[in-house]
Amino acid sequence: MNWDIVEGNWKQFKGRVKVQWGKLTDDQLDVIAGKRIDLAGRIQESYGVTTDEAEKQIKNFEELNKDYRPSDPS
Repeated sequence: MNWDIVEGNWKQFKGRVKVQWGKLTDDQLDVIAGKRIDLAGRIQESYGVTTDEAEKQIKNFEELNKDYRPSDPS
């Protein structure tokens, strides 16, 4: 998963992230804005997990969504 694409299409990816990590609020998701490192930090804070566990969860998310392509808004 290319995080440049995620960041550029965050509004479309945000829903998938919200499904995966439901404890993250809309405000937190707006602050994350597709930045992987910020997502990891928010997962750690919200779920009380280690850095390694947050990274493991993100890698699993990437694998599950590796073929996802955001729809073209035009």
